[in-house]
Amino acid sequence: MAAPSARRRLARALVAVALVVVVTFLFIHIVPGDPARAILGPQASPDAVSALRDRLGLDRPLLAQFLDYLSHAVRGDLGTSVAEGVSVTSLMVGRAAPTVALVLCSAILTVVLTVPLAALAARRPGSLVDHAVRTVPLLGLGLPAFWFALVLIQVFAVRLGWFPAGGYGGSPLQSLRALVLPALVTAVSILPFTVQSLRVAMIEAADADFVAAARARGVPPWRVLRRYVFRNAAVPAVVVLGLNMGWLVGNTLIVEKVFAIPGVGALLVDATLSRDFPVVQGLALVIALLVIGTNLATELVRIGLDPRLRHGKESLR
Repeated sequence: MAAPSARRRLARALVAVALVVVVTFLFIHIVPGDPARAILGPQASPDAVSALRDRLGLDRPLLAQFLDYLSHAVRGDLGTSVAEGVSVTSLMVGRAAPTVALVLCSAILTVVLTVPLAALAARRPGSLVDHAVRTVPLLGLGLPAFWFALVLIQVFAVRLGWFPAGGYGGSPLQSLRALVLPALVTAVSILPFTVQSLRVAMIEAADADFVAAARARGVPPWRVLRRYVFRNAAVPAVVVLGLNMGWLVGNTLIVEKVFAIPGVGALLVDATLSRDFPVVQGLALVIALLVIGTNLATELVRIGLDPRLRHGKESLR
């Protein structure tokens, strides 16, 4: 039987999913005026507007439209792109690989940067190094992603020529090289959260009795850090990373357009600019559901690892 804490989080996730479905359905209906006219533009003929209204089912009652939208969405049918004339699902699938690769690279780079910085800060809490490590990553929260991306392009692509200024590359190696700068931009945006979380967890683990016992047995400091401190502190940091995947994905969507990466984020921006509302509607639904699913999975993993959460004795922070 599922723990009460897990059931509550599952119930909240289901409510969030229901709200997301309703909001994305209403997206096309909150456009001022005639949605079909807004999609096609003011120069469209009345016949074209009428045909689009009929294709989108805008003349039908709102409840009938919602039930039709829901039944199609459950089957993976998210409508048809007005601009491309193909299904939104096929457009999304065709653009998914670069986005997935960028999110994975960003997550890996976040971990690679977080571990040494947090270890450096936790070694001497309250020291100048500790304050510097905690302060510098906060700049990532204040830097607009597109501005930071342009700075990296100017320095590492234009002046130094180490990485391409944009694109995705033809071979796996070229694609990986093209993802370094955009992954760095997205990683920096959540670095303050992950560094602070791992730092606090490492300080708490270093004060534990089993760590003191290991030191008393003469275990080398580097082995104490790796085997006892870091292993016990890693779970909270991974949980924080999982809970911030929404932030990571959101920045990824912006960064893709700056670096001309042909992913889902670039597709969303292009669809918004071209008023291709079915594409925007479908992408918003899928991205929101993925973020909700990731957060739920992260919380359930934490509940499984922490007995206090399994019995509802401590709330997630």
